[in-house]
Amino acid sequence: MNSVEHVNDFIAELNTIVGDRPEQLLQYLYRIQYRYSFIPPQAVQLLAARLGVPVTAVQGVIEFYSFLHDTARGDFDILFSDSITDHMLGSHKLAHSLCERLGVRFGEPRSDGRVTVDLTSCTGMCDQGPAMLVNGWTVPRLDEARIEAIARLIETATPTDDWPAEFFAVEDNIQRRDLLLTSAISAGSALQALMNKGSQRILEELDQSALRGRGGAGFKTATKWRFCLEAEAQQRYVVCNADEGEPGTFKDRVLLNSYADDVFEGMTLCAGVIGASQGYLYLRGEYRYLLDPLQTALEHRRQAGLLGRNILGQDGFDFDIDIHMGAGAYICGEESSLIESLEGKRGIPRKRPPFPVTSGFRRQPTVVNNVETFMAAAQIAVHGADWFAAVGTGQSTGTKLLSISGDCTRPGIYEYPFGVSIRQILQDCGGGDAQAVQVAGAAGSTLPQRDFDRSIAFEDVASGGSFMVFNQQRELLDMVQNFAHFFAHESCGFCTPCRVGGTLLKDLVDKVHSGHGTEYDLQQMREIGALMRDTSHCGLGSTAPNPVLETLDKFPAIYQSRLRDSRYEPAFDLDAALQDARQISGRDQDAAHFEAES
Repeated sequence: MNSVEHVNDFIAELNTIVGDRPEQLLQYLYRIQYRYSFIPPQAVQLLAARLGVPVTAVQGVIEFYSFLHDTARGDFDILFSDSITDHMLGSHKLAHSLCERLGVRFGEPRSDGRVTVDLTSCTGMCDQGPAMLVNGWTVPRLDEARIEAIARLIETATPTDDWPAEFFAVEDNIQRRDLLLTSAISAGSALQALMNKGSQRILEELDQSALRGRGGAGFKTATKWRFCLEAEAQQRYVVCNADEGEPGTFKDRVLLNSYADDVFEGMTLCAGVIGASQGYLYLRGEYRYLLDPLQTALEHRRQAGLLGRNILGQDGFDFDIDIHMGAGAYICGEESSLIESLEGKRGIPRKRPPFPVTSGFRRQPTVVNNVETFMAAAQIAVHGADWFAAVGTGQSTGTKLLSISGDCTRPGIYEYPFGVSIRQILQDCGGGDAQAVQVAGAAGSTLPQRDFDRSIAFEDVASGGSFMVFNQQRELLDMVQNFAHFFAHESCGFCTPCRVGGTLLKDLVDKVHSGHGTEYDLQQMREIGALMRDTSHCGLGSTAPNPVLETLDKFPAIYQSRLRDSRYEPAFDLDAALQDARQISGRDQDAAHFEAES
């Protein structure tokens, strides 16, 4: 663990890299966390003074993000992925094995201050799990042998820099390529197309291609860019949403690893169209290992005249991209929450309207698009609208990248034309024994076998890219329980329906899962879920009850088989809660006991 004696010097050093704008607060905290394993109290005071923000604001940000802590975590801060697919691969057993070897309890630093072992949400490694993070670095493909080796490295205080390189090796694992992944463009070709055709023609081609956002919402890309262009502003911004936090999704990880140049090309193309001079890639904290390669890719583009001032020699075409690290907050995948985080604040969703295209980053017009969307836009600029629109369906043109994991023999990245059937995907990935497929992540749809002839398309089964397979032997209620806990943990806490409703749903699912549920509890689930859908402040709260409501309708047997009986059974045992009072008072007669009515 690094000494905190020189935290002032470290912050001064960071100032030359990060700057001193208040919006850089999270970037300071992220780096301090990984330097010291926590945010020392003196760092809070120093940052508040340097950035001109209240101490309470600094503390609020630390409390909001899962990867930031105000107490030391030790030389080795280990976080096992708590994704359902990691569970299915035995992550819990491996986590407990490591704890036993190290003599540590979950979530508690060991007495010598060397190590902490805990859980985190999906790490984006579902195709090569079980996975964990060690001081922010990804370690996939865990097994008992690797756990034993890691325990030895920790006990011998071996720095992660000296761990075997294969421990950190992450594969792209592309299983099927189609339009995007086989049509590479040369660096600068989309920008040259912009100069040759002009902004309006590029917008027309994007419109004719019918490209829609690949993050899940499916808003037309050309319309979004045009709205931003037409908004009056002193400055405009381009933001790439790479906060790939939806459980089961990992396609952006692959694109940023092997197709980063196409993504940056798309961002720069957008900047040229809307007149932006600054862009940001918001990279989820779980992808720390991608930061240095992405910085290198950006520097290569600057040296090639594809970023910076007068891009490709065009006077006034000035644009650059900075990388902003997230710090463990699923809610920041929502575009207004992402913008709040980009401004160095807690990722609380904004009230809309206004929308980011008119009032986004720094309250200026901002285009926020997904990684896959920017890549597709760059290729359309080069190959044309017809090339893209010729693939897919009438309402869903082009292709979709799917992150496939779970009970299949060939997990990984699959690119398909829109309109492909669920059944075809299962056949290709080796998931023929599926009883259910979870599409679009925890917030998406749970599809039974009778729906396997439906297709991936905006007009049928829409998806941001997650595709999880569950075979006949799986207990689907385990999946529901995992998702219920995920949403309760990831709620930003801003609105009551999500904050309270999510916790109530989690508790009710736990009650049914443990065999203590009743029909009354199932009715309560439906009512709470409906309330959350109708009244939550943002999309997280509105979609959080989906796994419960969908399985109640489509897989009722997984609940009915666990019910204790059809009568009401309180989740709170009042008589047991009074036991301490009886012991203190020395009264244990019949009158001191509570009997629930039968």
